[in-house]
Amino acid sequence: MSNKKIIVEYFYLDLKTCDRCIGTDNVLDEVMLTLAPALKLAGYEVEYGKIEMETADLAEQHRFLSSPTIRVNGQDICKSVAENSCGCCSDISGTDVDCRVFEYNGESYEVPPKEMLAEAILNAVFGQAEIGCSCSKYVLPENLKTFYEGKKSKPICSCGSSCC
Repeated sequence: MSNKKIIVEYFYLDLKTCDRCIGTDNVLDEVMLTLAPALKLAGYEVEYGKIEMETADLAEQHRFLSSPTIRVNGQDICKSVAENSCGCCSDISGTDVDCRVFEYNGESYEVPPKEMLAEAILNAVFGQAEIGCSCSKYVLPENLKTFYEGKKSKPICSCGSSCC
């Protein structure tokens, strides 16, 4: 068993409604299908997991700053959090919610390009990442507090979920 281990984690708010989370999930799956065999060939053990940030408690436990988030060995692949209004997550919670935008080569993307994710993951693995420090005291961002409070208080519709 290799002592070279790579843990790629995907944290998100919703994979049923949110175009941004669904799109990022699809792109990350595609990138991992390509990278994982090559990393294994290079002697790395690769773990890839996804966690839905269903509650504020779960978000706090994982020090969740923005949706969606991708971490390699516990470090966010993005240096900073940039966000814009997310209609899907706003609909889910009945409140105004901002979600992450990914900055790459001077452009902003709601769904990151494959090249960006592949480059960020490989840089994190091979030590060239410019990853921000996550050592400061964590506080659940107001934006996420609003999302969870709105989601909790939103009435359930006739279909049995809070979709409408």
